[in-house]
Amino acid sequence: MQKGQIRVQTENIFPIIKKFLYSDHEIFLRELVSNAVDASQKIKTLSSIGEAKGDLGELRIDVELDLKEKTLSITDRGVGMTGEEVDKYINQVAFSGAEEFMEKYKDANIIGHFGLGFYSAFMVSDRVELYSKSHKEGSGVYWSCDGSPEFELYEVDYNQRGTKIVLHINEESKEFLDASRIQSILTRFCKFLPIPIYFKEVGQVKEAVEVKEGEETTAAVEERSINNTNPIWVRKPSELSKEDYENFYKELYPYNETPLFWIHLNVDYPFNLTGVLYFPKIKQSYEIQKDKIQLYCNQVFVTDEVKDIVPEFLMLLQGVIDSPDIPLNVSRSYLQGDPNVKKINAHITKKVADKLEELFNKERAEYEQKWDSLGLFVKYGMMTDDKFLEKAAKFLVMEDTTGKFHTVEEYKMATEALQKNKEGKQVVLYTTNPVQQDAYIQAATNKGYSVVKMETLVDAAFINNMEMKWQDTIFVRVDADIVDNLIDKQETSDSVLSKEEEVSLKELFTIQIPELHVTTEVKGLSKDSAPVVATRPEFMRRMKDMAGVGGGMTAFYAQMPDEVTLTINGNHPIYQTLLKVEDKPLQEKQVRSLADLALLSQGLLKGAELTNFINRSIELMETGK
Repeated sequence: MQKGQIRVQTENIFPIIKKFLYSDHEIFLRELVSNAVDASQKIKTLSSIGEAKGDLGELRIDVELDLKEKTLSITDRGVGMTGEEVDKYINQVAFSGAEEFMEKYKDANIIGHFGLGFYSAFMVSDRVELYSKSHKEGSGVYWSCDGSPEFELYEVDYNQRGTKIVLHINEESKEFLDASRIQSILTRFCKFLPIPIYFKEVGQVKEAVEVKEGEETTAAVEERSINNTNPIWVRKPSELSKEDYENFYKELYPYNETPLFWIHLNVDYPFNLTGVLYFPKIKQSYEIQKDKIQLYCNQVFVTDEVKDIVPEFLMLLQGVIDSPDIPLNVSRSYLQGDPNVKKINAHITKKVADKLEELFNKERAEYEQKWDSLGLFVKYGMMTDDKFLEKAAKFLVMEDTTGKFHTVEEYKMATEALQKNKEGKQVVLYTTNPVQQDAYIQAATNKGYSVVKMETLVDAAFINNMEMKWQDTIFVRVDADIVDNLIDKQETSDSVLSKEEEVSLKELFTIQIPELHVTTEVKGLSKDSAPVVATRPEFMRRMKDMAGVGGGMTAFYAQMPDEVTLTINGNHPIYQTLLKVEDKPLQEKQVRSLADLALLSQGLLKGAELTNFINRSIELMETGK
């Protein structure tokens, strides 16, 4: 029997482990099970090269909760340890104090460091016991420590190859004596480990079952491992079917709809990276959810906060990435400066861009059908990642109001003759609400213009962003001006009205509406155009839209009244009659109704003003006055 002190400054190390090394105490179970998996993988390797003799038997890990003894044990059937190895890996940790520990392990990958991961047991335990038997010849060993610098180490009759760790759970950590809590931790962190893991609860007082004399009772408990030992990301894509990918997605996200498609990552140089990323089906912009990608290290769950590893715009994706080359330091942060992380980030961006381009080229019709969901990813990526922006011009599509899709280049070619302004810039006409803006769309398409739909929450930011990045393109909403001026400010034809009549009309249309700044003008539009057209200047409308969503530097625009221009079509026949009406109150009602109809088309007639319009319209229909 050996007694002694652990040859580190344990009085400094244990507080660090409890307070700094792991912010979440539940991590102890992940570390101990990961060590057990590592030991199991090692015996498989040694057996394959002939260094471990005999039958391997069933390689499994058993996690057992004993409520009576208030212990939690983790047992593996791996390589095991001799007494000398226990002394080496647990007692002779190669550092001498807190300062050196911090320096040595600040960028370390904890998983796989047996001594370091093992010490996490003391976060939740009054005492930790260890039983082990090496695959080499020799007897078993026993080690025990209560978290002080003192330990016990001696030989025992432990006849099973492998290691068993018994944690005597302390009073502060009694939450880990709850079977459902342990089950949830195992499910979260160990769901895809490569060695089967079994969990059971013992020591619970059971109700007595009355058995009649002469009868026998048998109890059969069906064992089932809690983990999928062969998830699809560790398999070759050539081995997998569409159903395999879809079933795995259901395993990850059981309540989601079938994904649009997926990308299988499999890189071994210059870094190691495997995984499967799914494009979820998103019907509305508000359904966007981030933090749905899970990061693993050798099939051990690490985190679902991957914002420094995955490009920002791909945080909208879902799935799994696994890389032993991503540094998982003791505080689980400081990833941004790591060169491997930057390479992985760039690689994922390239793979996604390549996949989208491939789908667009090979299955364009299907790609267009999925654009409602895909467009969010593509546009978000073009705004936030310049490398993706370069590639995305090939597969960004815009749907026009007739239902036809155009790439940027196709739209330019189709509209080059009609939709270039005086500065030579391509004018992209768009609608944010095809139903509400239908009259404006019809007016534009009647002139041969092509109007595209920009209806999602991301489109306002996308338009502003692309105008800065595409120097030869501007976006104009279809209701930003009368149709004659949408592309260029043109001189419209004179109206048939006299100058005096135009002045009279302007005076009649001078109206006051709360929270609106209304200006009027008389133009000679076509007879088929509406008698009054309400338009909102592009710049001011954009600023108010941005202020309503994001605030910041544009916040003061939210306090400003909406600007609207009422363009009176002097060529419309209605004014030949209206100007001759001698009943001034009636004339004013008719003029106000025409103005209100125009404002209604812009969604600017609300509250009392809308009520007044309805009542006035009924009155005019009933009495003609």
